[in-house]
Amino acid sequence: MRYSRTKEEAEEVMQEGFLQVFTKIHQYRGEGSFEGWIRKIMVNTSLQRLRSKPFLSKVVSVDELQIGDLAPSLPIETLSAKELISLIQGLPPMYKAVFNLYVFEGMKHREIADLLGISEGTSKSNLSDARNLLQQELNRINKIAKPINF
Repeated sequence: MRYSRTKEEAEEVMQEGFLQVFTKIHQYRGEGSFEGWIRKIMVNTSLQRLRSKPFLSKVVSVDELQIGDLAPSLPIETLSAKELISLIQGLPPMYKAVFNLYVFEGMKHREIADLLGISEGTSKSNLSDARNLLQQELNRINKIAKPINF
């Protein structure tokens, strides 16, 4: 769901990913965890879908963007995983991809740049812009009283 805009899109990506798992199961060498191998396939399938969309590389000014009303106003302590995913899903596609790869997958900017076909500086800039957008949205919906670090 972190890489998709809708549940249906996430389900399609998951099905595509499992199809890849089943067709490439013979390539699993037993090195590392099977879960990690599947995770890598799922992330790559999600990114492949993102790269296939023409709007992925569109540059947008942070000042022009608004994520919109995504959740009722609650204190940060009660922010659910579902609400957080909803906020992340509202990011522009490239910001979302870089944010997810850096924050949730633990990748370095060089790895992200190579994977997405962008420069390392663009990866850093997109992460910064994604953080700023999320911070603005959290502040706007009164979820927090002070900044949160992602």
